[in-house]
Amino acid sequence: MRTLTDQADDTTPAPKPAKQKGAKSAKAPIAAKKKPAAKKPVRRRKWSKMPKEDIEALFDRFSRQRPNPRGELDYTNAYTLLVAVVLSAQATDVGVNKATGPLFAVADSPEKMVALGEDLVRDYIKTIGLYRNKAKNVILLSQKLIDEFGGEVPADRDALVSLPGVGRKTANVVLNIFFGQPTIAVDTHIFRLANRLELAPGKNVDEVELALEKVIPDPYVRHSHHWLILHGRYVCKARKPDCKQCIVADLCRFKDKTYSVPAPIVVLDSYENKLSEPNKTGEVL
Repeated sequence: MRTLTDQADDTTPAPKPAKQKGAKSAKAPIAAKKKPAAKKPVRRRKWSKMPKEDIEALFDRFSRQRPNPRGELDYTNAYTLLVAVVLSAQATDVGVNKATGPLFAVADSPEKMVALGEDLVRDYIKTIGLYRNKAKNVILLSQKLIDEFGGEVPADRDALVSLPGVGRKTANVVLNIFFGQPTIAVDTHIFRLANRLELAPGKNVDEVELALEKVIPDPYVRHSHHWLILHGRYVCKARKPDCKQCIVADLCRFKDKTYSVPAPIVVLDSYENKLSEPNKTGEVL
């Protein structure tokens, strides 16, 4: 017969076995360290498909053809240039000049433009596309120049793009033309030309701008904007490129070009941009 003491003993935990001297406790196996995955090699973008010597030759010819290139918008100071470029969006330079001639005669500063007022500005530029919105932006940017920049056009891209109606392209044009900074404003002509030549191929204007900044040789950066835009406007046209008038036809990598012999270089003065109407005293190189 079991006593209460015997039953209590049943609940007493069994003693742990005595650890023998000198015996080492077993350790869990250490998992093997995984080797880091091999890094894939970073593919560096090739900014241009043209050989360097061809790029050098390209801009050398452009520089000899137009030693003193200039834009085709009329202006008298940094402010009128800024306004003209803002108005030129989706409009021709010729059309803008017809409108800004009378406008700038009465308002060539932010203060005068604000005093003129949006309604009258609209009347001056009503022949230009999107004139209502542009008139509004001209007044707003003029007021901001007065309020934040002492009525002066800033020579800084970030400051310029803070103005109403001013984007990166407009800022780059002003910085390049008026302030002489080595900026490149990629418009439809430059975008087309950069891709046809394979000078700076890209899917959008930002890619093309970055590529052009990488590949244009330093001595030519200052005027490269003008050379490219004028060549695209008058020779490498969108629908029917005039390959026979092209001074870089042999360097061009456009698969649909119709001629491969470069035209002779006729020197154009700073006011003569069209190859079809060269300077009468121009020297053929």
